[in-house]
Amino acid sequence: MVVLVTRPNVEGHELCMMLNESGIASLHHPLINIEPSSKITGLDRALQRADIVIAVSQHAVSYAHQYLQEHALNWPKTSHYLAVGQKTAQLLSKLSQQKVNYPSQSDSEHLLELDELQNVAHQKIVILRGNSGRELIYQTLDKRMADVSYVETYTRQHLDFNSDSKVIQWQEAKVSHLVVTSSDQLTHFLSQLTSAQIHWIQTLQLYVPSERIARQAKALGFVYITNVGSATNKELLAALRLNKQDD
Repeated sequence: MVVLVTRPNVEGHELCMMLNESGIASLHHPLINIEPSSKITGLDRALQRADIVIAVSQHAVSYAHQYLQEHALNWPKTSHYLAVGQKTAQLLSKLSQQKVNYPSQSDSEHLLELDELQNVAHQKIVILRGNSGRELIYQTLDKRMADVSYVETYTRQHLDFNSDSKVIQWQEAKVSHLVVTSSDQLTHFLSQLTSAQIHWIQTLQLYVPSERIARQAKALGFVYITNVGSATNKELLAALRLNKQDD
């Protein structure tokens, strides 16, 4: 069993280390690079006017906190804080020293079911996110008559690669499992491959964090798909270890 991990930066390295410590071989091939956004200026003004602050990822939180620290600013104590997932909520709560609520399932659909977002007409809501992503939260809250705005705290940059050399490397390493943690990364990954290479990739056991991405993967031709239900390294590791036991 050899796992190809495509998640970026620190998280990808961390998951590979956890896999290796569990006796599972892995290769790290990040598909995106994440950096602070130049559009983060004005974050403090947006936060100060916000009734509700929504963080869509840990990156959104960490880069926002970094900006606040650099400018000797604090997270407001009068806002209600929400996060898409548990790990993001935990990080936001730790850094802001505020209570943060989150849905039982880590996705936009379940976030929008939270009580705090049902009667939001005329409330000012700030969404902390990267330079791209789904528009569902914004569009739904806008329909609910909220005053919604984004603050872009970080940017994602796709990392192109030479698929001819990489796929040969992965095949020689006997890669059998693949971890992809976002819809955007999955689409970019396949865009870099030839038809023959895609056919081979589709034979791997794919691990994704949500039912939405699982449906996307199935539509793209993947056959062996495991929906982990979470993008945390802990849950990904648990699912991969379970698969190793079944082998």
